[in-house]
Amino acid sequence: MDYLHDLQVFLPGIVVAAAGLVVIMLDAFKKGMKITYGITTGSLAIALLISIQAMFGESGTAFYGMIVYGGTGAFGTFIVLLGALFCVIISREYLSDLNLHNGEVYAMILFATTGMLGLAVSNDLISFFVSLETMSICLYVLAGLIKHEKTGAEAALKYFLLGAFSTGFLLYGIALIYGATGHTNLNEIAAAAEPTLLFFAGSGLLLVGIFFKIAAVPFHMWTPDVYQGTPTTLTAFMATAAKSATFVAFILILSRMLPETEAGDWTNVIQVVAIITMIVGNLIALAQDNVKRMLAYSSIAHAGYLMVGLAAGTAAGYSGVLYYLFAYTLMNIGAFGVIAYYERNHGLDFTEIDSYAGLGFKVPVMGVALSVFLFSLAGIPPMVGFLGKYYVFAAAVHAGLIPLVIIGVLASAASVYYYLRVMVYLYFKEAHKEYSLITPGLVFKSSLVILAVLTVYYGIEPVLPTTGLIELITSYYAA
Repeated sequence: MDYLHDLQVFLPGIVVAAAGLVVIMLDAFKKGMKITYGITTGSLAIALLISIQAMFGESGTAFYGMIVYGGTGAFGTFIVLLGALFCVIISREYLSDLNLHNGEVYAMILFATTGMLGLAVSNDLISFFVSLETMSICLYVLAGLIKHEKTGAEAALKYFLLGAFSTGFLLYGIALIYGATGHTNLNEIAAAAEPTLLFFAGSGLLLVGIFFKIAAVPFHMWTPDVYQGTPTTLTAFMATAAKSATFVAFILILSRMLPETEAGDWTNVIQVVAIITMIVGNLIALAQDNVKRMLAYSSIAHAGYLMVGLAAGTAAGYSGVLYYLFAYTLMNIGAFGVIAYYERNHGLDFTEIDSYAGLGFKVPVMGVALSVFLFSLAGIPPMVGFLGKYYVFAAAVHAGLIPLVIIGVLASAASVYYYLRVMVYLYFKEAHKEYSLITPGLVFKSSLVILAVLTVYYGIEPVLPTTGLIELITSYYAA
């Protein structure tokens, strides 16, 4: 076994984990936050560059087949690191205002990212579980950072209790799958699996654990309270990087572990869960006045759209899901980033949608950026969100899942109401009182502008002479 080769293919994870250890030591010795923050952003940027290079390299397995590299795993790694880097960049000013700009927080972010990177390349149920728990435990801590507020304690407690409960299902499922096949490696399970009750039960319990992590209905109960109580920029981290890593792991399990002869059975299950998730997520979002809770239920609905691509069970479906995860990372971090900026104005309450009245003209760049992100989340062209939905729905149509696509399109159309409702308050409602907003920092503002530009650019990318991100993703599942 070539250990140097194995270490090289997981180099992004090693870089991020090592940076987390360094940040912990620097914080213990009370070193300046400039160094700590610089190491955090620098390590994520270096790991991101390595992951971009890996996307154009060879594919294979490493560490005795426990992880994959190249292809889907490489792109999943890229999405996770992209989300983590932007979340850290926009977190500096926000966490400073909350007196949470310290090494412990950034160490937890780095360790959570390490778990996500392992999750995105897992080819074995053991590495899948270890990575998932590494990510989850760090997120439990991040959810409860605002200890002096009731919502913060509630977020951490609910997330931990329900997360531990779902872990029981996950472990029991892994045990049953091992009992039915004698293997934990995804490829070996697929080769040894037979349509027995033990295997079906194990696979079903495994899916329950995954459905919890992606906030699919009816395993979504934790999402609105956790999103509301967690610091907003860290909510963006949970909603994008964590969800992307879990979905990439879900793709690997569906495409590598479940036997082709049984794929139809799990497709039916995923279809039902996708339908319920899209309908429930959008219906409850329509009734929300709290903007963060609205985005939480919106996140649940987007998990339903992503499962439409998984239900297709084809190369086009998996490619569409990967592109959608990239699109969702750009637009969701941007939306939460603008909300975090408004929350930084002390003495003003920006939790309810009424408080956004007239804000579009106060700091125009923020109003325009939020409008771009909300248009994209709604799936309105030429934003990247439209293209993401198009690819997952088109894959489902080609797979013959016409009723599922019709429900998805109708659910997406309903979501336009609650996204545009925010913009109505931004530009067409008068402010309740006169007040001024703080000036956003250059780095913070530049990050949101870059996200907005990317949101528009990749929405029209197919008609531009580019390197072809879509073609790159599609090639991962080419025959």
